[in-house]
Amino acid sequence: MAEPATPPAPPPPHLPLVTPTRVVCAFLLGVPFVALLWVSSYSRLTPTFIGIPFFYWYQLAWVIVSALFTAAVFVLIRREEASRRALLTEREPS
Repeated sequence: MAEPATPPAPPPPHLPLVTPTRVVCAFLLGVPFVALLWVSSYSRLTPTFIGIPFFYWYQLAWVIVSALFTAAVFVLIRREEASRRALLTEREPS
């Protein structure tokens, strides 16, 4: 039996799936759900904002806040994926 001329390739590097960035992203995506599903926290008429009862403008404000959170999550995930990709290509055996 002949031995192979080159040693077997090392296993691919293991990167953690749960990272602090992903935890922050999950938190940012979960906050609007909790805030809007907890109806008793905003089920009232006062204070009003430009004549609109609190119940309505609170929900509308969360539309804007949710869009900002989603944009932040998009940027954070893209940045993390780019760094993970760079790390994997850096560790890749040549």
